[in-house]
Amino acid sequence: MTERLLMSPPDVGALEEQYVVAAIRSGWVAPTGPEVTAFEAEISAAAGVSHAVALSSGTAALHLAMLGVGVQPGDVVVVATMTFVASANAVTYTGAEPFFVDVLPEDGNLDPELLRAAIIQIRSEGRRVGAVMSVDLLGKVADYTSIEEICAELDVPLIEDAAESLGASHAGRPAGSFGRVATLSFNGNKVMTTSGGGMLVTDDQALARHARFLSTQAREPVPYYEHRQVGYNYRLSNILAALGRAQLARLDGMIARRREIRRAYAEALADAPGVRIFGGADDAGANCWLSALVIDPAVARADVDLVSKALEAADIEARPLWKPMHLQPVFSGVGHLTNGVAESLFRQGVTLPSGSVHGPDQIQRVCDVLAPLLGEGA
Repeated sequence: MTERLLMSPPDVGALEEQYVVAAIRSGWVAPTGPEVTAFEAEISAAAGVSHAVALSSGTAALHLAMLGVGVQPGDVVVVATMTFVASANAVTYTGAEPFFVDVLPEDGNLDPELLRAAIIQIRSEGRRVGAVMSVDLLGKVADYTSIEEICAELDVPLIEDAAESLGASHAGRPAGSFGRVATLSFNGNKVMTTSGGGMLVTDDQALARHARFLSTQAREPVPYYEHRQVGYNYRLSNILAALGRAQLARLDGMIARRREIRRAYAEALADAPGVRIFGGADDAGANCWLSALVIDPAVARADVDLVSKALEAADIEARPLWKPMHLQPVFSGVGHLTNGVAESLFRQGVTLPSGSVHGPDQIQRVCDVLAPLLGEGA
């Protein structure tokens, strides 16, 4: 029986085993230790910033980032509507309310002009915009040339949700270096993983220091347990940090393999009418975390539903692009400024196996399903 082909399984091996075993043998198994310190230093260098705080998840990093920029109960936080729910959930942890803004058709990232209009609209209603959260979708960094300019002009702090974009760049700057603070995720399906985990990265020393304080239950620096603020159990363990250090050492190679996979799909479907590689018009700065197709049902030889069913029949994992947050039942009634782009991408997009652990034969297996369905001779 053919083994099921997963979308983005972890890519771990001998180096990761070596690092984790060494961490266990060191005796540092609590959520602190030398591996955490070293991992923070290495990630801050990779992100091109001065400070990093290793945390239990990317969601925890988003929560602390919003607290760090001063988001308060009753505020509105503008969020790109095409994202994983964690981006929006973290807003609610602060007592603020998300406001969802539509995205650009080429890459699904925040539409700068709609962002400007949304901030002006929210303020016209007498509400405070606590922050903007821009999401780097599927490893493609958003247009921060425009977004940072708008946030600076309108005096709104910017948070970069770089959960999917470690190792990517925009205009020569690495993912994680935009806005006042950024967040990373090392979940099991990301381009590199610590099993579970995340990181807050920033050039703001005071913000980083306060995030670290809150992440350890806000314990005051006295010989006994004293707490003057509500804190959180958000620190990353030393063992998982060791796993992350090994993964980071291999990051360039894992990204290179994901880019090869993106090129293989592009070549296999180059002549397929009505089909494009999502975000693929300019992949120079992308980490190609996940490769996806956008299929125009008016032109293509098969629609997304037929393609998805064919892949499932071949035991190949595929899924739609993120369901927009303004369509999620949990956020019904929440404000949004949309123009149909995210909804169209959700209906027409399908994400394909993209993991760096996948070899050429496995990617060819996917192409062998797609080409007959979508190709010129289909």
